[in-house]
Amino acid sequence: MGVGRVMSDAKPYAAMVLLQVGFAGMYIIAVASLKRGMSHYVLVVYRNLVATVVMAPFAILLERGVRPKMTLTIFVKIMGLAILEPVLDQNLYYTGAKLTSAGFASALINILPAVTFLMAVLLRMEKLKLRSLHSQAKIVGTVCTVAGAVLMILYHGPVVQFPWSRGNGHHHGADAAGAAASSSSWLYGTVMVIASCVCWSGFFILQSNILQSYPAELSLTALICVLGSAMSGAVAFVAERRDMSAWIIGFDTRLFTAVYSGIVCSGVAYYVQGIVTRARGPVFVTAFQPLCMIITAVMGSTILKEQITLGSVIGAVIIVVGLYALIWGKGGDHVDCGKQLAGAAAASEKALPLTTTSLPLQTYGNGNHLIAGGALAVADVEIPAVKKDSY
Repeated sequence: MGVGRVMSDAKPYAAMVLLQVGFAGMYIIAVASLKRGMSHYVLVVYRNLVATVVMAPFAILLERGVRPKMTLTIFVKIMGLAILEPVLDQNLYYTGAKLTSAGFASALINILPAVTFLMAVLLRMEKLKLRSLHSQAKIVGTVCTVAGAVLMILYHGPVVQFPWSRGNGHHHGADAAGAAASSSSWLYGTVMVIASCVCWSGFFILQSNILQSYPAELSLTALICVLGSAMSGAVAFVAERRDMSAWIIGFDTRLFTAVYSGIVCSGVAYYVQGIVTRARGPVFVTAFQPLCMIITAVMGSTILKEQITLGSVIGAVIIVVGLYALIWGKGGDHVDCGKQLAGAAAASEKALPLTTTSLPLQTYGNGNHLIAGGALAVADVEIPAVKKDSY
């Protein structure tokens, strides 16, 4: 029984670790395919088509009775979600990762919680109490994540040799990494990754709003993927109109990238994150994001022969420290909210009068006093005498 409970408690941890490994694998194979000539516009279209095929049957079967009625307002909001995530965020991120590196992009994407926090504060969805330690932690964490991102942008420094990446500096992959790391393309790629973070944060903000009026997660996901496929397809046709061969993929890494990212990162990821969020909360899910950065850096330097600079390492450490400060502050808000609700419930219980309706009432004396009979007398009510001639 003890072993079974330990294994049950370990399931959320194992699920999130495996999910971060899945995301890291997507970052690696996507960058590998993009640097071999695959169009990121086409990749986004195929990824969302695969996700639609995977998610639509579950949405149709499992949410038949709970799917709300579609209205024009809800449909417009879903279109906004599709524009922010599949169309803008994925295209911007793939462009930035292609121009920089998989490890750098996955490290810089850790500013996402800070960007989301800032947007929530500006939209008055997040409350700050400057005298609260948790609010101070959120502010410090936000500043640290932004400072780490700025450091990664402005300072590269010497190449750091890790045990798993020794000897990579003389391979042909180092030349490719050096070409990608030219000052102009690196800066442009960094701006693209930051812009993708802003779009992704906007997606989370709008999603939290639409779920209040359309509480059907699977159906919402399927609709986002359908609309995202259509709109990203239109963008891809315009962008690749001169080279229609970009749409042709065979049984190679490009097909594997589309299927893997669609199933793992747009299908299984939504399901696993939903289960873990329901069991442990969103703060628990977000806390594992830096693990993806570490796995991606290791896999990128090993598989893609990417070089890791000192500025990226220092900036990533600062981002992780700031991220966990922000998560701690958010977790404290959740605990404080729970304590306030519990205290309010306890106070309301004490304020309620104690009454008895099941005990028989007996009269004593002249009939002007009613006392509940039994082992415990709990009510003594004064009733005025009524004169007969008042009728």
